[in-house]
Amino acid sequence: MNPKVDFYFDKGKWQEEIKLLRKIVLDCGLTEELKWGCPCYVFEDRNIVLIHVFKEYCALLLFKGALLQDPEGILIQQTENVQSARQIRFANTREITSQAAAIKSYIYEAVEVERAGLKVPLKKTRDYAIPEEFQKQLNKSSALKKAFETLTPGRQRAYLFYFSQAKQSKTREERVEKYIPKILEGKGLED
Repeated sequence: MNPKVDFYFDKGKWQEEIKLLRKIVLDCGLTEELKWGCPCYVFEDRNIVLIHVFKEYCALLLFKGALLQDPEGILIQQTENVQSARQIRFANTREITSQAAAIKSYIYEAVEVERAGLKVPLKKTRDYAIPEEFQKQLNKSSALKKAFETLTPGRQRAYLFYFSQAKQSKTREERVEKYIPKILEGKGLED
């Protein structure tokens, strides 16, 4: 147990559940660290699993969960845009206790995935749909198109996701207009 992480287990609604998850994960021989404000468990400096809490549940996040077998059918893809990680969600200690053996087997498999050096094949930016409202602007301005293409793939995806999330065309247009100057400056959505 890493004392830097102890605070996480002494706050909030899910204390009992996450303390139990901590014990199960540590039984798998991983090193406990604090990353992104959460307990993160690593093998040879590679992230394997993270414990995190939400309003409705607590969860284990397996960083390369997409590569794992899922014989129990318990791995959850948080959103359609999450490519690699998968969650195992819990609502109480009974669920955790009843699935302890399965949890350990998933963690051991995740360690083997890391040992083997396997990587999740990630989608390229070009594989994502460009909202029509943004495509019109790209077609009108070669400077905008060039600026967008020189952004990092992560920044490109962030813009595409943000523009696409708006349900109405008018809102998408407003978002595109608002962020054109940032794109032209070579900045990301949050820069």
